[in-house]
Amino acid sequence: MTGTAVPDWLGHLFEGLDEKPAARQLVAATVAAEFCRRLYAGGVRNFHFYTLNRAELSYAICHLLGLRPENPA
Repeated sequence: MTGTAVPDWLGHLFEGLDEKPAARQLVAATVAAEFCRRLYAGGVRNFHFYTLNRAELSYAICHLLGLRPENPA
């Protein structure tokens, strides 16, 4: 719809997960965390996530990157 091309390797990661939203979220968070890890290694220090009101995905990504709240609720 947006004309954005998704690399084949990325599309393959989500094959068969149409009816498994929890698994899709795990894959998405893991891929995003790896991208962030690589960007951080390249000098990027600020990130902004668009998760369409799915804050748990941003939380999971930050958790995978080792960022934890000081006083978890």
